[in-house]
Amino acid sequence: MKDRSENSKGKIFTLPNILSFFRLCLIPLIVWLYCVKEDELLTTVFLALSGLTDVVDGIIARKFHMVSDLGKALDPVADKLTQIAMLFCLVTRFPLMLLPLILLVIKEIVAATLNLAVIRRTGVVKGAVWHGKVNTVLLYAMMLIHLVWYHIPAVVSNLMIAVCTAMMLLSCVLYSVKNIKVLAEHRAKQ
Repeated sequence: MKDRSENSKGKIFTLPNILSFFRLCLIPLIVWLYCVKEDELLTTVFLALSGLTDVVDGIIARKFHMVSDLGKALDPVADKLTQIAMLFCLVTRFPLMLLPLILLVIKEIVAATLNLAVIRRTGVVKGAVWHGKVNTVLLYAMMLIHLVWYHIPAVVSNLMIAVCTAMMLLSCVLYSVKNIKVLAEHRAKQ
């Protein structure tokens, strides 16, 4: 007999998936508030709401056995698109934000390519691991602090950007090593 988590693997309309889709819908609003309205306060509110719904959808998915393959794919896409959009906005005031923005795009292209290869070869959709979650928390914290602290000293800003960029690089390397190892082990079994 299948457990409840097995029953929801293929489901599309779960509360966590709806929350991930909601986060995708917030992206244009966040960009509009920051770039057009130039309202850092409302941008901060909606970026924080996006981050909060990310945490809540993960808790709901695990606690109520609503983890699905769609959710495992949709959740990180919503996170990364939000992060890319917000970093793109912040580059207008903080040129050094270009470093984490470029690295994030490269990291996600590499991760997506390797993840698709793993899914294609093994049929297994992997969820996030600790370093990816730490990276997400650091990025959201850095972005929110830069929104709230309008006149952040350059040394503090640069230090935060450096820490986030270093964590992102570490996460990229760890994800890549893990996926390459999975692919190598799968190839060895054939």
